[in-house]
Amino acid sequence: MSEQKTNDSRRQLLKNIGLTVAAGAVVAGTTTAVQASTTGTEKKDPKIKKGYHETQHIRDYYNTL
Repeated sequence: MSEQKTNDSRRQLLKNIGLTVAAGAVVAGTTTAVQASTTGTEKKDPKIKKGYHETQHIRDYYNTL
């Protein structure tokens, strides 16, 4: 009788582990989707230039070469 009880508790443990993993995957997918949707809605500042900028600091470094 106790052997059957042990098997039931093992099965319940495996079910709970499976449910926990599935719930974790759903949460991870949801947070990734939320992050992806919020990054596209940010307004870009036209004052910020992208790419290479030669500043005085960089010119000073080039002069030491």
